[in-house]
Amino acid sequence: MDAMDSKSKGSKKQSKSLLGKYELGRLLGRGTFAKVYLARPVAGGEPVAVKVLDKAEVMGTAGMAPRVLREVTAMRRLRHPNVLRLHEVLATRSRIYLVMELAPGGDLLSRLAALPRRRLPEHAARRVFVQLVAALSYCHARGVAHRDVKPQNVLLDGDGSLKVSDFGLSALPDSLRDDGRLHTACGTPAYAAPEVLRRKAYDGAKADAWSCGVILFVLLAGQLPFDDSNIADMCRKAHRREYEFPEWVSPAARRLINRLLDPNPATRVAVEALAAHPWFKRSLSVDSQLGGLLNGQPERALAFRAPAMNAFDIISMSPGLDLSGLFDKRNREKRFMTTASPEQTLEQLGRAGGKLGYVVVGKKGLECLPLGGLSGSGLAAMTVEMSEVAPPLMLVELRLEVADGDGDDEGKPFGWEELRHELGDVARGWHSCQDF
Repeated sequence: MDAMDSKSKGSKKQSKSLLGKYELGRLLGRGTFAKVYLARPVAGGEPVAVKVLDKAEVMGTAGMAPRVLREVTAMRRLRHPNVLRLHEVLATRSRIYLVMELAPGGDLLSRLAALPRRRLPEHAARRVFVQLVAALSYCHARGVAHRDVKPQNVLLDGDGSLKVSDFGLSALPDSLRDDGRLHTACGTPAYAAPEVLRRKAYDGAKADAWSCGVILFVLLAGQLPFDDSNIADMCRKAHRREYEFPEWVSPAARRLINRLLDPNPATRVAVEALAAHPWFKRSLSVDSQLGGLLNGQPERALAFRAPAMNAFDIISMSPGLDLSGLFDKRNREKRFMTTASPEQTLEQLGRAGGKLGYVVVGKKGLECLPLGGLSGSGLAAMTVEMSEVAPPLMLVELRLEVADGDGDDEGKPFGWEELRHELGDVARGWHSCQDF
């Protein structure tokens, strides 16, 4: 018997019990097909949110059943601090219950609307945005494109940390056609990419990148870049880049938004590449918990700890590897983003070094000895620096160091692609410093 529909004359507590596992509380919100309730586990623990769907409505509405299935399938495979967690799915004969993580801070749009200027100072907008990027990078790495990224679907927990939610329109790998593209036009027009509005085949991850650009514009400007009730006119404006920045938006933020709001998806910057953008690497004086700013408190100096960690040197000791290309008078750098821990990253770089002919040594006790088999070029060194962008997102910078007095002879370039291949899934968003 459905606990919500129980007509028994039992106690009020019994009538609100969900299968003996949760005690349903007050209504938090409602949509076209669902209601969301506050609930507490009977066995004790943190409160949760329970999304209640009527089976008859779901099955009787075209396209609704696949949407629910997509939401459940996507959320089950995602476990990230900035993605709303699905704890479990329960069902009775008449209802479906999605038991989810509680986000008591509400959605980002409502919080922005409550601010006096309906926007955030840039340092706070950056903190919001890096969390959004961390969540979507994680989703894309697991084959999930959200396809409806907008402030209404970005929730806040009690500490002000972001939680991306509502994966009902998400696309999984099995959604791709034979051409490797998506073909279903979906999402919210003001945040949807031009190729989606024009019903062309599209890359779901690149469509999410466009939506991120719109959100960043909203966070900084307090308004939409494109806002027209006529979708065809709005699409034309988006294609012509007809938007204007308020004077307070910094040049670095403008450049980043321009890269995201690129009407050509082939040249639009990917979400996974954003951590290497200079706007992310600026001195961050931001609030690790956004609750204060989003509650309308005045702007203030906020502390954010993003420690840079000089982890180790990679010393080349392979007699078969031509390193003459290292010894010019330029540093050569690569950057990549990773969600692996520093320890995992170091371990994988160590394995890669073993295969490619490097020895990885820590800075403490480092001795650069003239090893047998190495040609007269001396020792080549690569420093590796890791910086936390937003947990668990790390930016890793690899730098080929220039040794004073070395020759300028040109040789084979360093084997970056080989290194990237050996790093596997640890390295995401691999870029040179000139890519931006």
